[in-house]
Amino acid sequence: MIPKPGKPPHEPTSYRPISLLPILSKLFERLLLQRINEEHDPSTLLPSHQFGFRERHSTIHQVHRLVNEIATSLEEKKYCNAVFVDISQAFDRIWHPGLLLKLKHALTSNYYLLLKSYLADRNFAVRHNNTLSDHYPIEAGV
Repeated sequence: MIPKPGKPPHEPTSYRPISLLPILSKLFERLLLQRINEEHDPSTLLPSHQFGFRERHSTIHQVHRLVNEIATSLEEKKYCNAVFVDISQAFDRIWHPGLLLKLKHALTSNYYLLLKSYLADRNFAVRHNNTLSDHYPIEAGV
């Protein structure tokens, strides 16, 4: 656990956990992503307006897209509404059954079943100094 600067040390949210995956798991994830990208066009798996986790898409590109939408609306004398949502720890809160449902519709059954088994029966433990906690199931997050 790495302490966040300026946060009270007695609160659990004041620390960044370090997740240590085995090298084989990291290799598996990289190879699986490469295979999925070869068989499925990544642009069909993610909405065009989503820029996170996409190659050659950055925050700067998203800002340009947003400014262009606003400018176009102003030129055409139309309303331009926007909603900005920052979900705290969104990546850590992804609900596995919901994610699997979306993957089932987007991927072939082989990849879907592989990812389903990869997310099933996962556990975690926390080590602080020389003390290791009990193991708990991972029910959300990726």
